[in-house]
Amino acid sequence: MQYTFYKYEGTGNDFIFIDNRQNDFQKNDIKLIEKLCDRRFGIGADGLILLENDIETDFRMVYYNSDGNQSSMCGNGGRCIVAFAKSLNLIDDQTTFLATDGLHHAYVLDNGIISLEMKDVDEVKIQDDYVFLNTGSPHHVMLVDDLDNYDVKKNGAKIRYSDLYGKAGSNVNFVKQLSDNHFRLRTYERGVEDETFSCGTGATATAIAMNAIGKTNSNHIKLDVEGGKLDVSFTKEGSVYTNVLLKGPATFVFQGEINL
Repeated sequence: MQYTFYKYEGTGNDFIFIDNRQNDFQKNDIKLIEKLCDRRFGIGADGLILLENDIETDFRMVYYNSDGNQSSMCGNGGRCIVAFAKSLNLIDDQTTFLATDGLHHAYVLDNGIISLEMKDVDEVKIQDDYVFLNTGSPHHVMLVDDLDNYDVKKNGAKIRYSDLYGKAGSNVNFVKQLSDNHFRLRTYERGVEDETFSCGTGATATAIAMNAIGKTNSNHIKLDVEGGKLDVSFTKEGSVYTNVLLKGPATFVFQGEINL
């Protein structure tokens, strides 16, 4: 069967999109999804995202990592699917959609910028040398001195597969502070099993973690990732983070046809 696919990227985090409103994609075929995401033998991407019908919202987002397995929330993918939905004329400049972690509201701003409302965070686990929290996906966040020369893949894999997180594992973010409300991060993503150019839930986790440990008192954090720049803002009510917004570009790259 021939499928039309669309490629989008959000600060270098790239995704294959398929309009699956007719439910004809072989979504349980892990090997197929893994092959499509392969950068040598397939289209190439950090993940594959299906846009599907939903009764109560504008659409449903179903996300797969590049290893072919369905995964938890993806922030950059969430922003990109909003741009994709707009290109299909499903939405105007705002939307509500369903993802694996619940409902999300999003807004299409000027110059291809998408603002995505993330889930509230009501638990931040602070340890001596790291912070752990869930922003739709689990994230280990830690400060490092020499981020430029840090071996993200080696050290990220060591933490991801450690006894801390068991079989499920965790994404791992390595962070350097640039100014009061400005941080740089590099992320090891589970499911990709490598460093990616950007991670939206990781940027969100980093912003909240840095506020929680007192590295910044700001509720508007700027983040430099390997593929560009993201902004995270939030409201802090006691120890709970609400109105969490992830803002950044969502860019169409190309579309094509593939026979499966």
